[in-house]
Amino acid sequence: MVRKIVSRIARASTTVRASATTLAVAAAGLVACSEPPGRTPTSPLDSDGRHLRDERGRIALLRGVNARVQGVFDVTFDDGRTPVEDIPPLTADDCRRMRALGFDHLRLPINWSGVEPQRDVFDEAYLDRVDAAVTCAADAGLLVVIDLHQDAYSKEIGEDGAPLWAIVPPPEMLLEGPLTDLDQRRTSTQVTRAFDSFFAAGDPHGLQAEFLAMLEHVARRWADHPAVIGFEIFNEPTVGFALVDAFNIAAAAALRAAAPRKLVFFEPSAIRNFTDGVPTADAPFPVDGAVYAPHVYTFVFRADPTALEQLTPADLEPSVALARVEAEAWGTPLWIGEFGVGPRTPNADLWMGVQHELHDRYLASNAFWLWKEESQGAWGLFDWDPLAATWTERPQVVGWFQRVRASRLAGTVVENRWDRTTGRLRLEIARGSARGVPHEIFVPEARAATFTATCDGAPVTGARDAASGMIELACEGVLEVSP
Repeated sequence: MVRKIVSRIARASTTVRASATTLAVAAAGLVACSEPPGRTPTSPLDSDGRHLRDERGRIALLRGVNARVQGVFDVTFDDGRTPVEDIPPLTADDCRRMRALGFDHLRLPINWSGVEPQRDVFDEAYLDRVDAAVTCAADAGLLVVIDLHQDAYSKEIGEDGAPLWAIVPPPEMLLEGPLTDLDQRRTSTQVTRAFDSFFAAGDPHGLQAEFLAMLEHVARRWADHPAVIGFEIFNEPTVGFALVDAFNIAAAAALRAAAPRKLVFFEPSAIRNFTDGVPTADAPFPVDGAVYAPHVYTFVFRADPTALEQLTPADLEPSVALARVEAEAWGTPLWIGEFGVGPRTPNADLWMGVQHELHDRYLASNAFWLWKEESQGAWGLFDWDPLAATWTERPQVVGWFQRVRASRLAGTVVENRWDRTTGRLRLEIARGSARGVPHEIFVPEARAATFTATCDGAPVTGARDAASGMIELACEGVLEVSP
């Protein structure tokens, strides 16, 4: 399955360069028309072209989680077909627990099929449910990235994404649940044709134009919401690099015009999930307020588990290192919108520990996949008991996130290093660059009474917030925090 997807995307990438260039030029014209002169700062987080920044000018190193939410992740039908899969609700207890475990933002997948089930008819009841999830997160102190999500193009022929009317050519067979064949659906003729039609250069079917109009409607609704960081354009597009880049530029321009004070998150082609790198851009992303948002799943989806069984830390660094290079080429911050591994995967603890080390060292924000899951690989922080209909926290997975780490970094960072073997954080700042602004450090509840912190070897203390686990510590040199 992996080889089929990679070869198809590679072929598409080499055959559409000229047409994609034309589309990119048109998109650039749209940028020129829609972007105001000068730079418009975004809120609650801004971008300096390399890092996300908070209101005090500190680097915001986000650590978030994805949650598929019942009524929002649109996988049900109104014609009697079995739902594609069971999706759990998002409760106030969920949101508070996310914050207590150290997560600071929610990546919230929503679907075009939910927003616009009929052409030019937006479902405000659906958007109200999205708003309820945003409110849940905000009330718990979490920020939100609203993600326009798809997997295998549409629930009608895959898992989630586009409405039935936006599938061209129309499906030969409508599918339903339970979802036991996602890999086969991803590479089916129906899905392949739908992607090719949507991403066709020049938008001959008008599908991209319809999608952009839907994006603008969504963006305007949360354009001024204080907890919404921004909007992610399209999850895991499975076509060539050039077509994805041109589409992202046009979509980003539309989003920024509709919500000029929100960030725009854009992904590369989904080929990166399998190759751990994509060609670097030859020019900065032309839309202000953009954030590069690749996924990192090194070895995770290989049919052969040998690479995971023989995993070494060095195996995992290239993907994260290249993601930083790719972000630098685009002139944007780096946010890894999905990463993770199933708890029963070989070397899962090592995989996650090394990812934490790398994301800290390369100053990459991230969002873990996934909070809760009843279906598919049963990933997430909770185990589902269908007989008792109860969720139970998995100590192993929860433990992956119970570590001291830097959340907001003041000044010029020389080094941000967490050691998975000792649990110790070492944060070095160029002297004088912090100008008295404190760093924000996450200390898990289990370490609240035992952790120690020093600045250039001298003890330093601060008040820990019980709800979030955050503590502000001022240091103009080397800050070391031990659990």
